[in-house]
Amino acid sequence: MNTSTTLRRLINLWPDLHNALGDRPIHGAFGLGLRGYLAAIDHHDPAEAAALRDLERDPAQLGDRPVPLNLAIYDTMRAIEAALAHCAEVTAAAVQIDPIPLPGPDWPAADRARRAAASRADLADRRRWRFSRPSTPPATFTALWLLARIEYRPGPFRALTEEQARYIRAVAAESLRRAEGVLDTDGNRMTELAPEHPCACGGRIEVYGGGGATPCARCTGCGALWTEAGVIAA
Repeated sequence: MNTSTTLRRLINLWPDLHNALGDRPIHGAFGLGLRGYLAAIDHHDPAEAAALRDLERDPAQLGDRPVPLNLAIYDTMRAIEAALAHCAEVTAAAVQIDPIPLPGPDWPAADRARRAAASRADLADRRRWRFSRPSTPPATFTALWLLARIEYRPGPFRALTEEQARYIRAVAAESLRRAEGVLDTDGNRMTELAPEHPCACGGRIEVYGGGGATPCARCTGCGALWTEAGVIAA
């Protein structure tokens, strides 16, 4: 999978992460959009989410309650946002061309207005990376910005070096791996059951699943196979 495909896959998965997050509904949010939704959950922090989880587990809490955040997905989304933002900051520092300077006092008067207008337009170019810590832009915005750089879209930027392209590829791949892993959409994966749960023959049991597939188990000793419906081969 090349870097462009990886970034597009991550962008497409982002709404699924939100759906799995278990956040409280935002009333009157029709048309808010993904960037607005991300901003709306900024009031959450891990401590608050943990407190909500404790309330959900308390049997004394009867009736309707706000749905708590899924902490694993929350942490994964924040980690991806931070990693992409840092990647964009480093990339912008290396490839973003400084704006055209304003005309100095010795600039020809006849051309001063044109030069000043060009300078202001270049500075305001929306393609420029403008974020710096502690501000962290939405992951989809950052992924799209990195996608434009990896595809050499026009703008006030120098072409990426091979090393810079490799860096973006590595960050994008790790971000997608985390997103797919927490959503269980990263294809067929194997997990070995703990030794205290062996097969009747004494062999180790491996469980395969992920990517929406029906989980199945296999004994490494006798070769027996199981699904949720029971033993399918022995």
